[in-house]
Amino acid sequence: MRLWIGWGVGDMAFIIPKRLGQGAVTTGAGLLVYTAPTLITTIVKCIDICNTTAGALTVSVHLVASGGSVATSNALFYNISVPGASQYQWTGTQILNTGGFIQAIGSAAGLTINAAGGEYTP
Repeated sequence: MRLWIGWGVGDMAFIIPKRLGQGAVTTGAGLLVYTAPTLITTIVKCIDICNTTAGALTVSVHLVASGGSVATSNALFYNISVPGASQYQWTGTQILNTGGFIQAIGSAAGLTINAAGGEYTP
């Protein structure tokens, strides 16, 4: 499935909906969830965090520009508490340019992440 967007006469881009990444969120440096490919702009639309443990855990998700590093200045959400056997869902619209990436960091094992959005060539 493709979605068409246009900005003017002769300008158009096809957005390809995509699962950007999923996996077990780790502690320390965390999990590299997704990196925007060369010559691709990515639209991040939804991030779901699931806590598979009985107790509350915290998670931070960062949208980092190419060549950058994880910092509080690029946190999409920071130290959000996810109750045991529950989930946290973020929805919105954020843009990652070529080489930008999504990094998730948890307080302990037991968190999983699913990220979805779309990719297009500007």
